[in-house]
Amino acid sequence: MAIVKMKRLRVIAMASCREELLRQLQRLGCVEIREPESAGADWSGLLERERSRLAETRAALADVNAALSAVKKYADVREGLFPQRQAVTQTEFLSGTAADRARAASARVSELVQTASQLQAEEGRLLAKQASLVPWKGLDMPLELTGTVHTAFLPGVCPAAADLGALRQALGETACELLEISTDKQQRYCLLVCHRAEEAQALDILRTRGFSAVSFQGLTGTPAENLRRLEGELQGNRGRQAETADALRKSGADWDTLRLYADRLRSDTALEEGNENLLTDGTILFFEGWAPADRLQGVGALLDHLGCAWEAEDPKADEYPDVPVRLRNNWFSRPLNMVTDMYALPVYGSLDPNPLMAPFFILFYGIMMADMGYGLLMLAMGLFLWKKKVRGTMDYMGGLLVLCGISTFVVGALTGGFFGDFLSQLAKLIDPKSTFALPYLFTPLTDTMAILIGSLVLGFVQILTGMVISFVKKARDGHIMDGIWDEGTWWVIFLGGGLAVLGIGNVAGYPAVLILGILMLIIGSSRNAKGFGKVTSVFGAVYNGVTGYFSDIMSYSRLMALMLSGSIIASVFNQLGAVTGNVIAFVIISALGNALNFALNLLGCYVHDLRLQCLEFFNRFYESGGKPFRPLAYQTNYVEIKEEH
Repeated sequence: MAIVKMKRLRVIAMASCREELLRQLQRLGCVEIREPESAGADWSGLLERERSRLAETRAALADVNAALSAVKKYADVREGLFPQRQAVTQTEFLSGTAADRARAASARVSELVQTASQLQAEEGRLLAKQASLVPWKGLDMPLELTGTVHTAFLPGVCPAAADLGALRQALGETACELLEISTDKQQRYCLLVCHRAEEAQALDILRTRGFSAVSFQGLTGTPAENLRRLEGELQGNRGRQAETADALRKSGADWDTLRLYADRLRSDTALEEGNENLLTDGTILFFEGWAPADRLQGVGALLDHLGCAWEAEDPKADEYPDVPVRLRNNWFSRPLNMVTDMYALPVYGSLDPNPLMAPFFILFYGIMMADMGYGLLMLAMGLFLWKKKVRGTMDYMGGLLVLCGISTFVVGALTGGFFGDFLSQLAKLIDPKSTFALPYLFTPLTDTMAILIGSLVLGFVQILTGMVISFVKKARDGHIMDGIWDEGTWWVIFLGGGLAVLGIGNVAGYPAVLILGILMLIIGSSRNAKGFGKVTSVFGAVYNGVTGYFSDIMSYSRLMALMLSGSIIASVFNQLGAVTGNVIAFVIISALGNALNFALNLLGCYVHDLRLQCLEFFNRFYESGGKPFRPLAYQTNYVEIKEEH
């Protein structure tokens, strides 16, 4: 339940063992290789970056991902919301035969996808040509015929609103005739027949009235003949598209092979990224990195086996911001990584907040939800995710749902809530004389003030916990006096205030402990100020302290507010269902309303709980800004690599 201790590695190896070294480090999965600039100026003049196949590997991965998308689309592969990972051995994962088979399958699918794309583009062009010729279907004239020696044939279009009679009148005494072939909502399709000597004059007259000539370059024969030819080409195109789609459907047999290869390329990409961080002169290679101290023995055994020269040392305090961070938690605090990852990792050398935050986060969530029915739903969702063996954030979410579901159920048992007052309303609907109600210790509707006070007390406890953590941290770092003046002062003030209210500890009628706390506040806040700054620092400390602690403690009233709102909304929907007087209608309305209430509260309680931890708790002691530990390791989305013995 702490931040894993890291060791800085410096390694010199023979360049000839580069690939084996990287592969073995990837198998171990516990060494992060850093940028070569961290090696310092002494090495940069002697060595240069190692060349890699990163761009080539990424291109191959993109091709395989495209092939997978095509197979999924055409073969109708259904993975489900939580696809199962195929278990493979490391030998199978790195098999050259499997890689060759996958490359061939990927190339075959890529070729089919390209063919399908070309056929679809060709179909689009044919349909466009067909659409352009349909209006001219009634023109019984070869399209390549532009006229005779003395006569010009000019097909053209004009707006549908144009008056053909007016156009003919505008042509006047010119030797022309304007024939209408067809019309639609947008245009009229016409043929202008005129004497060649008056062609230019006729076009000038018609052009001012919206007429424009149409060209059919490359087409021969009548429009009807061309339409028949295009229809045949379209049928042939669609037949080839069907054959290509059928071939892509059959490629579903390569689904597992392609997924395995995609993970192989993903891991190769990570390896090549590590390879780019190596410095070499062609004979030796050098790199720096980080490894967990508890894994150093295995790393050292590997480096010794490969004949590497290496050293490992603890990072210096001024290097802490650059040291990668890995958190080690138990089953109880591990799900809180979801919160920590969303906020920010702690800087190396500071405290892991998860075990300190976990009890408060889980308890507060249960208080805000406070319903046995909702708790059971959360528990079922968490166990479902656990059964599906999801990884990453979903894994954390599953654990958090289980823990918060248990807390929600327990608090719900104390308040007597099971989907609000569902059971009591159902009992009254079945028997109007029923007085059935679940037992409870307190309820949000009748004990609102007690719940509010309890929420504020819990908030005060968490704030005090944060202050204790801050005090211990300062004492550990050798700044115990800062802890006494910063946190100790307010402890004395809080204690003095409580004793004064109870009338205990007065000396000559004055609250001695409270006065001591005020004196400590004056001395502590002005200890680093000079001149008039001592006065302003005291006023600032009093104002900021009082308003700060008051507002922070009042923030915890949201525990009561969300408990109350969730209970009221559930009760309202139950009452709406009960108004119908029908059990089935009641169950349906109550189920829909509680489902909506559950969904809103599931997110709302998480957001408000997160706010309490990040703003009211973390700001007492938390040092954010840590960089996540990203070791060279196998990167897989589809397969699970089994250990080989």
